Amino acid sequence: MADRTMRGEALLIYSMLSLSVALAQVSYSIPEEMTKGSLVGNIVKDFGLDIKRLKSGKARIFTTDSHEYIELNRERGVLLIRERIDREALCGETTPCAIHFQIILENPMEFYSVTVEITDVNDNAPFFSKNELKFRIGESSVRGAKFILDRAVDHDVGSNGLQSYRLEPTDNFAVKMYDQADGKKSVEMILEKLLDREHKEHLSLILTALDGGEPQMSGTMQILITVLDVNDNAPVFSQAIYKASLNEDAPVGTVVVTVTATDADQGSNGKVTYSLSSLSDHTSGIFAVNEVSGEISLKGKVDYEKARTFQIDVGASDDGGLVGSCKVIVEIIDVNDNKPNIHIMSKSTVISEDSKPGTVVTMIKIQDADSGDNGKVQCSIDANIPFEMKSTNNDFYTLVTDGELDRESASEYNISVSCSDEGVPSLSSSVTLTLQISDVNDNPPVFERSSYEAYIVENNTPGLSIFTVRATDADWNQNARVSYILEDSSVNGASVSSYVSVSADSGVVHAVRSFDYEQIKDFQFRVRAQDGGSPPLSSNVTVKILIQDQNDNPPQVLYPVQTGGSLVAEMVPRSADVGYLVTKVVAVDVDSGQNAWLSYKLQRATDRPLFEVGLQNGEIRTIRQVTDKDAVKQRLSVTVEDNGQPSRSATVIVNVAVADSFPEVMSEFTDFTQDKEYNDNLTFYLVLALAVVSFLFITCLVVIISVKIYRWRQSRVLYHSNLPVIPYYPPRYSDSGDRDSPACVQLRGVQDH
Repeated sequence: MADRTMRGEALLIYSMLSLSVALAQVSYSIPEEMTKGSLVGNIVKDFGLDIKRLKSGKARIFTTDSHEYIELNRERGVLLIRERIDREALCGETTPCAIHFQIILENPMEFYSVTVEITDVNDNAPFFSKNELKFRIGESSVRGAKFILDRAVDHDVGSNGLQSYRLEPTDNFAVKMYDQADGKKSVEMILEKLLDREHKEHLSLILTALDGGEPQMSGTMQILITVLDVNDNAPVFSQAIYKASLNEDAPVGTVVVTVTATDADQGSNGKVTYSLSSLSDHTSGIFAVNEVSGEISLKGKVDYEKARTFQIDVGASDDGGLVGSCKVIVEIIDVNDNKPNIHIMSKSTVISEDSKPGTVVTMIKIQDADSGDNGKVQCSIDANIPFEMKSTNNDFYTLVTDGELDRESASEYNISVSCSDEGVPSLSSSVTLTLQISDVNDNPPVFERSSYEAYIVENNTPGLSIFTVRATDADWNQNARVSYILEDSSVNGASVSSYVSVSADSGVVHAVRSFDYEQIKDFQFRVRAQDGGSPPLSSNVTVKILIQDQNDNPPQVLYPVQTGGSLVAEMVPRSADVGYLVTKVVAVDVDSGQNAWLSYKLQRATDRPLFEVGLQNGEIRTIRQVTDKDAVKQRLSVTVEDNGQPSRSATVIVNVAVADSFPEVMSEFTDFTQDKEYNDNLTFYLVLALAVVSFLFITCLVVIISVKIYRWRQSRVLYHSNLPVIPYYPPRYSDSGDRDSPACVQLRGVQDH
């Protein structure tokens, strides 16, 4: 049909909102009853958008209505009819009739307002609430007498609505329409020709209601008139128009107003009966009148948001058939009976903790069906949170960030949005928004200590776990995953990685080699803890490893020196007193601490020991006087033991000769021929060395004296000959040659040796 083609005039009004929320508005006009899938408008063209933006922004329609008559085709960027629209079911008699919704886009959040006006088509015929209407009219009724008729109802509006009435036949009556204050039309039947009961007692008329649509539609009602005998006074109301007001929350049965009519006739012709007539759809069933008293009371519920005024036609008739009429206009007073409705247009459930202040989190639309102060709404959120509510337009709010976010301080917010109207008492609604804060890598790992010290006993097994370094990261998930790295450095010229290793996952420090306390007592290195963020963050800590000594070295005897095949004996005279110091055993232990504490013990002794050794100092002393029974040759075995666990020891043999003279000693030690031969050889070498040194010394002395004499003689000859003296130096000698001559050096070397 031509009337159902889309009329695509679009009005765009653009206004920019702060906080990156763009608001634009476009209006379309379409007829009702369009088929499903019909085109409404091209939002890509009208809003200046791009098809890719619709897809990437997940464009969708947001509406507060339960029905969605319009759908968005993101592939084409157009609005289409989703289901058939009946303007009368949608808006009733309200004009203009429009559907309001928003198109929501995300990343970034934006919304665009769309208004689709639904124009009327002539799809409803006028109709009467009754099929017939009966009147009892006296034959004495004068020309011009008016009789109120029930109005016809046409759900269409504008030119398609009710336009005129036609009354047939027109012998006695004509029909006339009057405009009412509420914009509706009342209809009256007017007597134009006097009635004559005797001529015709019953009349049957047809009242036709016509609309202005194409094609024109109509509805009919039959009017039956009974002509009565003379009753020349009709009831007369005290007011032609009554006005009353009523709160919308008034209970059923509330008296709205009382109308009063009087009839000058007497008897049954003066008895007045009240009735309601010409009730419209929204008035029917809401009000009732007491036929006797004229009290108009509330029969049903009224709602200011649906109808703000009611016009009631009240008729008063006597038994003689005469009728009087008046109008009652009821004004409905709004009360604060509607809470604000909070509609979430679009919201983010997760937001990054590095979001800048002013980032839009949620867009909200607020509706309050009340009017005036009762419909004014203010919204607020909880205090002391980094968010704020901003009003972007009359009924629109945005929830934006108002400060820095820190997931480590608060990983989730339950934001309570409360909206209250200004009515008395105030009504409010609230909704809770749950917002998760996503993590960014803004915290480096932190070690449990500022530095570490660990101990390991020497001679450890390679691969032994020494201790564990630990670092924590306040971030979450991958950003909090800590890896441990051994920083490159050197220890005693070698890479630290040849000493220790660090487990990347657990932070366990392992020994790579076996440590020797006598070679290295401690060393330090640095461990870096690095998280898994992008880019990664890290921190360092210094680790010091202290090697603990183990008793792994036995004592070493420095004196007396033990050489293979040699005999060293200490001589003790027989006249030695008690406590005579024979010799001292000197020993050392390269270990440390108690492992190096040495004690001396005499292991092999006779029944009547002559000697003892000092437990701590190793001194061998006599403990009694020497007797003739004591052997000349004494062989003492001294054990040197450290204090380690387990202890280690060394044994040294000390030969002691108890004698007053050397020959006596030699006679006792004749069995040691090999030792004697060794001593003879040693003596020979010593004598030979002494002879060589003496010879070199004398030679050097003779040379020096010779040089001195030669110089003196030369100086005398030159003095007498008056010639200059030219000194002569023999090769390889000088004035100071006596200090560095080969003979002196050799001599000094022998002495040092």
